[in-house]
Amino acid sequence: MNFLSHFYFEKDNPDENMVMGVVLPDLVKNAQKESNLYPLKDRHLFESDAFQRSILNGWERHVMVDAIFHSSDFFRVQTGSLKQMILPILENSPVKPFFLAHIGLELLLDHLLTINGVVNIGMFYTHLSKTDRNALESFLKNCSVTDTQVFFNFLDGFISGKYLFSYQKIENITYALNRICMRLWDNPFSDQQLLQLTDQLNIFKESLAGNYTSIFDEIELLLKSDRL
Repeated sequence: MNFLSHFYFEKDNPDENMVMGVVLPDLVKNAQKESNLYPLKDRHLFESDAFQRSILNGWERHVMVDAIFHSSDFFRVQTGSLKQMILPILENSPVKPFFLAHIGLELLLDHLLTINGVVNIGMFYTHLSKTDRNALESFLKNCSVTDTQVFFNFLDGFISGKYLFSYQKIENITYALNRICMRLWDNPFSDQQLLQLTDQLNIFKESLAGNYTSIFDEIELLLKSDRL
């Protein structure tokens, strides 16, 4: 799941450090894609500081939510449907259809949460800006990140740019997908393919709009159950 979908489960959580932890795995990957952090393997490193414990709890929540989402029937069925819709567009494109469908579904969930006012994007950014910076830096260093400046430079730009507000327009979902694919492939789409992708995403969004909240209900129920 993407940033706003993860925030959905913490939208009423007043703990800004836990909210930061919930999206920190994705923030770290965006800041330094080669970074692989595994704080849950060394929980004892974070237990002496309450703020770092909150960040760790958020990180664990992120892992749980992604695990449920990616193993759900909703994910399997919807990525399969979107993949079939975009396959004709991808002729002569190096982009893998399942990859595009996977990321496309996640971004469309954020889009639907945004246009339906289910999450407050401004509050999301407020939480991130209020996170204890010293605790966050210590958390990263405890994860063996020696140079934290690269991350904080990215984080500051992420907060000040407020890019997630752009998810209110479907064409910006296409733009985001293109940017993601450009990290992996040269010239992933032609201009015509991007226009066609926007059209297909718009059609798929309409089919998704009636039942997209079911996956959030399912995850929320499992998070509250004894199974996790």
